[in-house]
Amino acid sequence: MDMLWSGWGDPAKAAPLPEEVVGLLRDLLGVRPADAPATDLEAIAPGPSRLTGAALTALAAAVGEEHVHADDESRVRHTRGKSTPDLLRIRAGEVTDAPDAVALPASHDEVLAVLAACTEHRVAVVPFGGGTSVVGGLAPQSPDGHAARHAFVALDLRRMNRLVALDEVSRTATLQPGLRGPEVEALLAERGYTLGHFPQSFEWATVGGFAAARSSGQASAGFGRFDDMVTALQVATPRGTLDLGRAPRSAAGPDLRQLVLGSEGAFGVITSVTVRIHPTAAAKVYEGWRFPSFAQGRAALRTLAQDGPMPTVLRLSDETETMIGLAKPDAIGGGLSSDAGCLAIVGYEGTAEEVAHRRARVHSALSEAQGEPLGEEPGTGWAHGRYNAPYLRDALLDTGAFAETLETAAFWSDIPALYEAVRTALTQSLTDAGTPPLVMCHVSHVYPAGASLYFTVVSAQGKEPVAHWAPAKRAAGDAILAAGGTISHHHGVGTDHRDWYAREIGPLGVEVLHAVKDRLDPAGILNPGILLPPLPAV
Repeated sequence: MDMLWSGWGDPAKAAPLPEEVVGLLRDLLGVRPADAPATDLEAIAPGPSRLTGAALTALAAAVGEEHVHADDESRVRHTRGKSTPDLLRIRAGEVTDAPDAVALPASHDEVLAVLAACTEHRVAVVPFGGGTSVVGGLAPQSPDGHAARHAFVALDLRRMNRLVALDEVSRTATLQPGLRGPEVEALLAERGYTLGHFPQSFEWATVGGFAAARSSGQASAGFGRFDDMVTALQVATPRGTLDLGRAPRSAAGPDLRQLVLGSEGAFGVITSVTVRIHPTAAAKVYEGWRFPSFAQGRAALRTLAQDGPMPTVLRLSDETETMIGLAKPDAIGGGLSSDAGCLAIVGYEGTAEEVAHRRARVHSALSEAQGEPLGEEPGTGWAHGRYNAPYLRDALLDTGAFAETLETAAFWSDIPALYEAVRTALTQSLTDAGTPPLVMCHVSHVYPAGASLYFTVVSAQGKEPVAHWAPAKRAAGDAILAAGGTISHHHGVGTDHRDWYAREIGPLGVEVLHAVKDRLDPAGILNPGILLPPLPAV
């Protein structure tokens, strides 16, 4: 099943907001109904394909004629990703940066053949997994920052969807890149294992996308980030094949796996990933805790991250997010209370004995940190609705609200100032533009040295929503870097964060990345304009 072309996920799961929430948005933020409904898919025409007949013939030779699609619907469904600006533009029928064709390879060799054909005919290639990018990672650009002027192909990897191997001795699995999160879990569960990677995009994102964007799942406290899980990679490039990873760790020079992880299709196409796996948990318990303030809750999470014990799931909503109820999207707007404090969700997975032992120790630590146990209902509610927030965003857009997310990470000592700086930047920018926002935040991932902050912004859309949001997004990016944060913890770079990424790594870092790309992709066909900012003019 394809994802909804103008929104998120399964169209059958879409639901309107309750009337009381619509009223709250109207009264609190001045939200008014959107001017027009989403354009019908059948009414959108992306324009003639710019591919030459010779290029189409070469693609057909690479993957089979039946696996090259240049019809309007296929091209529209592969246009951009799922950020709020992406959705607003496609709902308005704007598809000027649609791919010129979609190619669906079934093997590593077919990917190599596509790259060879596209190099010969100077056609750009954008790897496409689940299409869930929220940072402009699927819309290639010319060096001047505008939409690509030359033809490009969306390389849809859905046919590469096999569990290639499972090593029960080493507890690793080799997966093809087109497998979606639920497919991975189903295949591993047949053998009694789990990957343990559950990002909010889990239902639609793919293994290749997890690796290419350095994804982080909601159970990262227990299982780690996806890049922590990877032990080996196979990558197709215009110059040939990279086989990376002979052992779990190595001292044989710089680890080239780390060069591919997070590269977002700019250096090559990931065609297989070998990952650590774990026995399926016999027991799973999720619960809620309340803290008097966000600062006290953060201190409690830091204690667990640094001194243990670590739960499998650990996240903390600030006062605003707790009050609105965003930690439980299924019940958004219910039970509003000015004394709600801050809600933490804590989860445990493992054997029944392990869960009981860890839970008792965590209870002791959180109680000492002034936490109040709320029982299992808040945790179970979060677990039940943890993939529903993107559907909530669609419903907000339908009412005329603007809703977007952004995230960052920093060392614990920088977190308080980072939190205030981003909230202030977003609030001031949008208020000055006439649409005062609601800014919510939660700690989404924790480490001994620091944590990730995940912000959700809701406001009225304004007359030109995409242009209206751009200054606020820039202000937030500037605030993140000024406060010592990274421009992205797990969403990636794409085009949206590219300029801030360049500032983060510095001019020499940019030159190093360009040198790598020039060696692997001399013709510059791989996802141009993504990740790598242009080199300064000499």
